[in-house]
Amino acid sequence: MIIKPRVRGFLCVTTHPTGCAANVKRQIDYVTANGRIENGPKKVLVIGASTGYGLASRITAAFGSGAATLGLFFEKEGTEKKTGSAGWYNSAGFHHYAEAEGLYAKSINGDAFSDEIKQKTIDVIKEDLGQVDLVVYSLASPVRKHPKTEVLHRSTLKPIGQDVVQTGIDTDKNLLKQFTIEAASQEEIDNTVAVMGGEDWQMWIDALDEAGVLAPGAKTTAYTYLGDQITQDIYWDGTIGAAKKDLDKKVLSIRKKLAAHGGDARVSVLKAVVTQASSAIPVMPLYLGLLFKVMKEEGTHENCIEQIDLLFRESLYGDTPRLDEEGRLRADYKELLPEIQRKVEGLWAQINDENLFEISDMQGYKDEFLKLFGFGFDEVDYESDVDPVVPIKNVV
Repeated sequence: MIIKPRVRGFLCVTTHPTGCAANVKRQIDYVTANGRIENGPKKVLVIGASTGYGLASRITAAFGSGAATLGLFFEKEGTEKKTGSAGWYNSAGFHHYAEAEGLYAKSINGDAFSDEIKQKTIDVIKEDLGQVDLVVYSLASPVRKHPKTEVLHRSTLKPIGQDVVQTGIDTDKNLLKQFTIEAASQEEIDNTVAVMGGEDWQMWIDALDEAGVLAPGAKTTAYTYLGDQITQDIYWDGTIGAAKKDLDKKVLSIRKKLAAHGGDARVSVLKAVVTQASSAIPVMPLYLGLLFKVMKEEGTHENCIEQIDLLFRESLYGDTPRLDEEGRLRADYKELLPEIQRKVEGLWAQINDENLFEISDMQGYKDEFLKLFGFGFDEVDYESDVDPVVPIKNVV
């Protein structure tokens, strides 16, 4: 079929397999151009490996360090009549390029919150790898069925304590609008922490440790975002922030467990980028359009792969990791430079419907959004017939 983008709000309901593979190849080329990561990981488990920062982590480990990678995701394969999910096509692309380089790559498609998938992962590690020396936790799911209670928890994107009115953008109509977001109830806060907090990360590390599949000196990291003033009400001070603060609590016991075998556990703070998750937060597309404008002018703009490559080389496997006072690894420092935030805030005060595309890089935001789904790559012929069925042979 000939596949064109069909965007509805913060979702693109079509995906392009060749474009997703091109996206993966560009990220691989970036990592390989930067050379080998000294003392990098050799056997890596990525939990949430098919899009965004998780995909970038898998690419960086494999092509920066020659690592064998086991990736977990929950994605839909394409059929003859309907395209699959972008994460499926991203993973197919990764497998293609990894196998061409002779790199071990195997994936598990299923609910990573479940005990069943945890056990399946342990079985594959035992059979194929023995042990892993890095575990990246990068799940981004709106729903979690708790493996012990079987309660279904749903996350929310809400402020805490009071209703918030924020300026955002209707990305379909390219118009600014005011969004009123009701304060979360305690139940909504608790549910969001249950989905996006640190409990499942801790369950994973406990299960892997008890099974003996963590190598001596093994490391683990989970990803977070802090942001600055513009995004704080809905992010760090909201329900998502409550979940991310739970990561900061849980990491302490995880670190203690791994330190007993010479390992380490860190929360890694990354910058704001275009992801399917961030596009659902009303303020983020507008903030990202302004941030892109400023950081591109400064020559410091980074997407997922630049951030993760930097994190691996500088902090996870660097001699002088960037640590904040909370013990987190920081790769977001270019975004949070005071002069960058001052410029963004200055543009925020000026922006309106007429100058939206002039004083922000909203076009850049839209282009990056479409690339998440495999659209907008010059090297891809979007008029060509393409098969939406793309098998991945090494999926367990």
